[in-house]
Amino acid sequence: MANLETTYLGLRLKNPLVAASSGLTSSVEKIKELADAGIGAIVLKSIFEEQINNEITSLMKNQQNTSYPEAEDYIRNYTRNNTVVHHLELLKKAKEAVDIPIIASVNCISAKEWTSFAKDFEEAGADAIELNIFYLPTDRHEKPGMVEQLYIDVLEKVKKEVSIPVSVKFGVHHSNILGMADKLKASGAAGIVMFNRFYEPDINLDKLELTSSEVFSSPSDIRRSLRWVGMVSSSITKLDIAASTGIHDGSGVLKQLLAGAQVAQLCSTLYVNGSEAIPAIIDEMTTFMKKWNFKKVEDFRGRLSYKNIPDPLVYERSQFMKYFSNRK
Repeated sequence: MANLETTYLGLRLKNPLVAASSGLTSSVEKIKELADAGIGAIVLKSIFEEQINNEITSLMKNQQNTSYPEAEDYIRNYTRNNTVVHHLELLKKAKEAVDIPIIASVNCISAKEWTSFAKDFEEAGADAIELNIFYLPTDRHEKPGMVEQLYIDVLEKVKKEVSIPVSVKFGVHHSNILGMADKLKASGAAGIVMFNRFYEPDINLDKLELTSSEVFSSPSDIRRSLRWVGMVSSSITKLDIAASTGIHDGSGVLKQLLAGAQVAQLCSTLYVNGSEAIPAIIDEMTTFMKKWNFKKVEDFRGRLSYKNIPDPLVYERSQFMKYFSNRK
C-alpha cells in the first residue's frame, strides 16, 4: 500500500494535497466536505487587508459630516475587529469539525499594524499562517528592491507576533525568484507558495470596457511554477515549497512533487470538478507509485529537480531554439 503521508511547515499531512485559500474554504460545511473527500490540509479563505481598507474608506465617506471627532477611529477599529472576529470564529469551528491541519491566510499589501492580528489566529488554533502578499508598483520611480523589501517587512513583522510556522505566497513577477526565496527563508519563512494567481484584466470589445480575464487556471498553467519549483528546491534547503496554479489532476501533483515540491495546492480543479477531484487524484498518485514501486512520497520527491537530472539546462532554457531549428 502506497504511503502518501508527508510534512509541510512542520505539520504532518496524510497526503500532499492542500486546499488553497478560496471561497471553497470559507465555511465549515465546505471545509468538512473537503476533509471528508480526503484533502491533506486546508488554507482558510484569506482575510484581505485591501478589502478592509476599502470598507473603512467607504464608511468614512458616509460619515464625513459627523460631528464626532472619534468617529474615524471607531469606524477603523470596528471594521477591522469585526472582520477578524468572523475569521476567528471560522477558524475555531473548522478546528472542531475536522482533524487535519488548518492554515490561516492573510492577504497583505503593507506591513501596517493590523498584521498583529496574526497572533489572534495563532491563539484561536491555527496550525500555521500563510501570508498572501501582493503589491503592484504604479510609481515608475519605485525601485525593484523597495518592492521586494515590502515582502520581507510583512514577514518579519508577523514572525515577531507568532511562534507557529509562516509561509509566504508570492507571484512570479520578481526579478530574481531564487534570491527572493532565499531572502524569505533568511527572514523566517518556513515555506513558500509558488505562485499566486492574481486578478488580471481583459477588454470587452463589444462593450468597450475593462472586465476580468479567466478566473480559473488551466492545466497548461503548471509551466508557470514547475521550472521554479525544480530550481528553488535544489538551491535552497529547509524551505518547504507548496506548488500552486495549473494543478488539475494527479499528473499535475506528481510532476510538482518530482520537481521537488512538498505539497500541491488545489483550487480551480475543486471549483470545476468538485471535491470528487480529491479521491481521483489520490487514486492516480497511488497507481503511479505502484507502477514505479515507490513505497512513500519521499522515494520520488525531487527525483527530477534541477540538481538531480543529467542536464539541468533543461530548467534554464528560455528560448525555443531546439524546437524551432528543425521546423520548416
